[in-house]
Amino acid sequence: MAPRTELDPVTARGWIERWERQQEVYIPAREERFAAIIDAVQAAAGRPDPFVLDLGAGPGSLAVRLLDRLPAATVIAADADPVTAALGGAAYAERAGLRFADVDLRAADWPARLGLPGGRPLDAAVSTTALHWLSGPELEALYRALAGLLRPGGLFLDGDHLRLDPAASPVLARLERELEEREGRRRYPDGHAGRAEDWEQWWQAAAAEGALATAVAERATRRLGAADHATADGVRVDTHVRALRAAGFAEVGTLWQLGGDRVLAAVR
Repeated sequence: MAPRTELDPVTARGWIERWERQQEVYIPAREERFAAIIDAVQAAAGRPDPFVLDLGAGPGSLAVRLLDRLPAATVIAADADPVTAALGGAAYAERAGLRFADVDLRAADWPARLGLPGGRPLDAAVSTTALHWLSGPELEALYRALAGLLRPGGLFLDGDHLRLDPAASPVLARLERELEEREGRRRYPDGHAGRAEDWEQWWQAAAAEGALATAVAERATRRLGAADHATADGVRVDTHVRALRAAGFAEVGTLWQLGGDRVLAAVR
């Protein structure tokens, strides 16, 4: 496969830093969420060198933080977005223990495309702000396949805005959003104006970066964009819980939460 970017590592890391700042616009407690996921991996793995799969890894935000804490870990960062994958690949090409995999989690053969080594199942699978764009049936298929990759007792952790059903719990669903909004105002009392780009502004800037032209064109052909950014099923916590239980996970529950921003955990 031809290189998707001509960016040098320093410039690629600059783009990723801009990515990090725009993500904080939508996730005020993003670092706390990352820390909770990594704490759980470290506590559950039972070894200093866990084998971890990052689903919808983007430019490697969670994967790199996990390796900062657990430098002996092996992390496969799987994503179908050629732009973020190109940035992560350019920025972290020399990062020990990290490999990016071009994988569309909607495809039936996604586990085979990971290139997993034989003989060792995953100790953990993680994801953050990614799986909400899958439909209910797609989540069911994903979790069935994931269950076959994890070792018995292995852990799945999904950090995302996973909300209660407002039809079933209207007051609690409203309070979830209110708590998140209040936390955002506490952290950024003057708002984000002048602090960071928003989602659309970041993508507009990336599209204008000549060194990313190949990756941007490929992204357009894959039809990855705002239309695929979220589904009604994907943002509902009950959808994920049902799909995980149907896939055979023994325990499912929330380990960390701020309003509807939560880390949902499941034990294989």
